[in-house]
Amino acid sequence: MTLPVLALLQVVDRQQPIVSTTAYIMLTLLKILYLFTVYMLGAAFLTLAERRICAWMQDRLGPNRAGPQGLFQPLADGLKNIMKEETYPSQANLPMFILAPVMSFVPALLLGAVIPFASPAPSKWGLIEMVVAPLPVGFLFILAISSLGVYGIVMAGWSSNNKYSLLGGLRSSAQMVSYEIAMGMATIPVLLLAGNVSLNRIIAQQQEGGFNWNVINLTIAFVIFLVAAFAETNRLPFDLPEAESELIAGYHSEYSAMKFSLFFIAEYGNMITTSALMATLFFGGWDIPGSWDTPPWTWMKTLATLIFFALKTSFFVFLYMWIRWTLPRFRYDQLMSLGWKVMLPLAIGYIVVIASALLGLQMAGIAPGSWQFKLSLLGLNFVLLVLVFGWLDRGRLISPAYSRLDPRTIEKLRNASRSRVALRPASGEGD
Repeated sequence: MTLPVLALLQVVDRQQPIVSTTAYIMLTLLKILYLFTVYMLGAAFLTLAERRICAWMQDRLGPNRAGPQGLFQPLADGLKNIMKEETYPSQANLPMFILAPVMSFVPALLLGAVIPFASPAPSKWGLIEMVVAPLPVGFLFILAISSLGVYGIVMAGWSSNNKYSLLGGLRSSAQMVSYEIAMGMATIPVLLLAGNVSLNRIIAQQQEGGFNWNVINLTIAFVIFLVAAFAETNRLPFDLPEAESELIAGYHSEYSAMKFSLFFIAEYGNMITTSALMATLFFGGWDIPGSWDTPPWTWMKTLATLIFFALKTSFFVFLYMWIRWTLPRFRYDQLMSLGWKVMLPLAIGYIVVIASALLGLQMAGIAPGSWQFKLSLLGLNFVLLVLVFGWLDRGRLISPAYSRLDPRTIEKLRNASRSRVALRPASGEGD
């Protein structure tokens, strides 16, 4: 009975005997503590990072009063939120009102439990996988749990008994459903290449034949996944559920103190999770290009791969912030048109193209991971990128959001404008 339980807690080298059940349980608890610390401290200090990045882009100083270079600002914000009074709307559904922030926060932590964050580490008990729960169906687990985050937002919008909150919840549910499908479809080519739904196997596939990251083999899938990840985390330009100019603060309008903070912790936690997932699916996970991070495993390799994985994840987190302070917000009709008219058909068509290409390469006798295989997929993705972005840039990106006027129409509008100016009475006439 012990072996199946340990198989869920740790993946060990089966050629080495299990020495101590207590050791495996303690190692699992240490990894849980590490993951929780990364998420909580990461979410706290990402608020400071976002303010400083925003200030840098806008040529300001940003937070610089609380501690050296403003490093204590997250602590001051946390203390303020803890000390603030908890308020509850008189007509709110209190059980759901209280449960909603938790429902938004917990899925982000659960997703991080199945993402490998470093290469295996050797020990006298066998190889210790640097992942809290190395599930053989880790990818399916991610698709299932990531769908739960929207329930917290919908519950917050409905239970507040506020029309702005309700509109934010409705927007969020429609947005999540629209882009979740495209995100799931974008990952199917990854599974076709890996031949497995285990994240460890996906990382191993990207190590075959040297530099074999999926961002090169599956570039269009990465672009679709990246855009859908922005929409799934409600970040600009997809922050319609909490659009301040329209809905005040959207689904968390009625929240205060720490319950209000939990939504932001959940948002930054989701940013960390999706960034780590992009690094895992398309950038080799903890893989370092070359043959350095291969067996035999050592603690030095584990530390190096952990740092490399953290750098990849940090890059995508920075990209989230960079986009926020660069692009304007979509209109809601633009948002839905992009999801259903562009992202979904593109993702389905890309699955067909990649499946056909893999079948053709297999029939031609080209082995996966070989230079001919990588060069063929690279050329295919380059052609598809030119075609897709040429199509998107044709002037009618997201109808009815944007369209370039015909030159004859522009000239007609200019003539009408000149006629109005000519007919306008001169200044001072009629006084």
